[in-house]
Amino acid sequence: MANIVAIVGRPNVGKSTFFNRMTEKREAIMDDTPGVTRDRHYGYAEWCGKYFTVIDTGGYVTGSEDKFESQIRKQVKLAIDEASAIIFMVDCKDGLTGFDKEFANVLRTSKKPIFVAANKADTPNKTFLAAEFYALSLGEVYPISSENGGGTGELLDELVKVFPSEGVEDPDAGIPKIAIVGRPNVGKSSFLNALLGTERSIVTDEAGTTRDAIHSYYKLYGNNFILIDTAGVRKKAKVKEDIEFYSVLRSLRALEESDVCIVVIDAERGIEAQDVNLINLAERQGKGMVIMVNKWDLIEKDSKTSDTFKREILEKLSPIDYIPIIFSSVLTKQRIFQVIEKTVHVFENKTKKIPTSKLNDVLLREIESHPPPSVKGKHIQIKYITQVIARFPSFVFFCNLPQYIQPSYERFIENRMRENFDFEGVPLRLIFRKK
Repeated sequence: MANIVAIVGRPNVGKSTFFNRMTEKREAIMDDTPGVTRDRHYGYAEWCGKYFTVIDTGGYVTGSEDKFESQIRKQVKLAIDEASAIIFMVDCKDGLTGFDKEFANVLRTSKKPIFVAANKADTPNKTFLAAEFYALSLGEVYPISSENGGGTGELLDELVKVFPSEGVEDPDAGIPKIAIVGRPNVGKSSFLNALLGTERSIVTDEAGTTRDAIHSYYKLYGNNFILIDTAGVRKKAKVKEDIEFYSVLRSLRALEESDVCIVVIDAERGIEAQDVNLINLAERQGKGMVIMVNKWDLIEKDSKTSDTFKREILEKLSPIDYIPIIFSSVLTKQRIFQVIEKTVHVFENKTKKIPTSKLNDVLLREIESHPPPSVKGKHIQIKYITQVIARFPSFVFFCNLPQYIQPSYERFIENRMRENFDFEGVPLRLIFRKK
């Protein structure tokens, strides 16, 4: 049984600040605007040798102006169902509110251990104010300050006592991480929900619904993955709010964290400059890539439509030409599992090791029939090739005059390698060294 803690409460009481303190990362976006956290998302924490998952949730309200309100409530209830213990966060500055009482009634029905954390108790005076939360009749009240960490130790000491097990130190080691990236509103969250079969991300027609990068565990064809759904990346000029700025940073960080990224583009809009930038960035970081053209069901087609579309994409991406492109529709579920199958294939290509003997057998023969062009009357001889350990496939070519290898010849060798060893979806690095 996993140790899972859900942090719940009304908006703006400091749940995300506390989440970030427990996970020791700036995972959750924090802002003074109520309703910043919309989806539930997960972090990992350790206290006194016990490891546990922490779920940060959106603020629980009823009757507000926010059109995401009922969705957030659904997400909070799902988090409570998953949790083995609940931290109910309230605010000393605001005191006990009607919302707190209403929410306490919702929590009572869960039959889970509940810890009332009275946040913003940063001075002895405010700590004294925490006493009024005993009126909720949910047991002990822990005055804390998420901001400076005051009182959090006492709360966590009690919390870890109710865990069923010690927990696992790093549950994610060795599991492929797949980031779903792209511009806002191309269908990333709908794709994630279609795969998971549960509403993990809130989906609306409003661009920018997802603000954090959300990690989900997923199993298909006997393989485990971590899927990371991210907020859409937009041009700088469009980034108006701070929150939006953090979201773009999150997307870029999700890209860094991932092994393979699925770049989702909108069939009606085609590939845009922002998508090309994202793919170039992923290539520089050595990520595996799959392009998913979503909303393909909305396009009028004849026998040549997909070929023309593919050609347009490759022209804009040139010289990158190794990324698989899959035409799909999340709405009709057309080819969405094919996207995942292809992603697994790309991950295998990225982690592939080619035996040195095979490399030399195949490539030296190719090099012999097409030797590097001589420069300044000097003949370049490539003697030996080996793969080195790196984050993505990297090969060292030992030769007498590495400085004279031309980019066009490097390109020739890369193409021969792709033909012989299948590196679809993965950038390659070729290093020429003096023997």
